[in-house]
Amino acid sequence: MCAPSLHWQTVLWRTAPLTSGGSREIGVNLTTGDLQMKAALILIVLALALPLTAFADGINLTNRFGTIEISNAGITSTQSELMNFNGIAAAKGHSLGSVTFSTGALTSGSISAGGTFSSVGSKFVVTGHAKGVPSGAIFTGAFTGPIAWTLVSKHGAGLTFTLSGTISGMLYTGRTVSGTITETIFSSTQQLNNGIAHVRGGTTRLATPEPATLSMLGTGLAAIAGLFKRKFFGSTPI
Repeated sequence: MCAPSLHWQTVLWRTAPLTSGGSREIGVNLTTGDLQMKAALILIVLALALPLTAFADGINLTNRFGTIEISNAGITSTQSELMNFNGIAAAKGHSLGSVTFSTGALTSGSISAGGTFSSVGSKFVVTGHAKGVPSGAIFTGAFTGPIAWTLVSKHGAGLTFTLSGTISGMLYTGRTVSGTITETIFSSTQQLNNGIAHVRGGTTRLATPEPATLSMLGTGLAAIAGLFKRKFFGSTPI
């Protein structure tokens, strides 16, 4: 039986300058199998990093204050202040803009005990008007899917709810984005019976996992694989 043939590749590393001055090269002979392993490991690392790159340009927003009107027909907010835009915080006593939202009708449960609102006819709009943030519409969109209205605490007549759901719409850059929102809302039994509640604070997280972005990254990954093939193996398949 003939011994399998080995393909050798010499790889040179240049060391850092020695104490006596200058540098030197070290030659190491690697077999095709060694190079294949190294190439595979690098491609695996790049593949794992791909989804992180796709989400790297996500945007976080926070808002507080404002009033909501609530009934079985839905929820509408007014005058909630944008306080933080991706790390840019509003100065004390000021805001960066506004956050307004509305839902569709109540589809299950109740206003007092918690339930679900429809996203039909809903909206979610973030507007900027301060230095350091985009001026005008930052995000214009709507809820997608059911919107959860959850009673989280009750102390005497005091009630605290969360309103949470997913949103999708247009970012100020013209890109279509999606994300999640959670608003903490408080009221009293009497105010709630009158359809009034107040926004304590809210968090919006927008991500941009666009198919076009993933496609571009995938193409780049394939190109890197091709470079490895040509550099280390010539016409030998990896």
